[in-house]
Amino acid sequence: MRLVIINGPNLNWLGRRQPDIYGSEGLDSINARLQEFAQSLGAELVCHQANGEGQIIDLLQDQADKCQGIVLNPGAYGHYSLAIADAVAALSIPVVEVHLTNVFAREQIRHSQVTAASCDGYICGLGWRGYILAIQALETLVKEGKNA
Repeated sequence: MRLVIINGPNLNWLGRRQPDIYGSEGLDSINARLQEFAQSLGAELVCHQANGEGQIIDLLQDQADKCQGIVLNPGAYGHYSLAIADAVAALSIPVVEVHLTNVFAREQIRHSQVTAASCDGYICGLGWRGYILAIQALETLVKEGKNA
């Protein structure tokens, strides 16, 4: 099974960007943890990061036929990107959205989650561990033959 993680804007700056909110661990370190976990399940995991909305859409479209499921952290785009929501809705594979922080405990503007309605699942507020749960969920969805 091949799974893909797509991280959105500013996540490449984890560890140095507002560590009081996002923690001190960098994206490379988190990706290494996730790679190790995926391998323990017998899954291949490919990690991407893009700052641009169009880049994220390109990744979603490009990876749709190359994997069985996607973990998507659209970052701030999750709050307003109909374009990313439409791209996710067009996929025939399961997608689980992840946010490191509990967006509902933050500013009111972050409470709106436009992209989440197009996803099969939504996890927030558990830091990097949310990705682990998303990988587990995708593994189950794929084994059950669930398509988005």
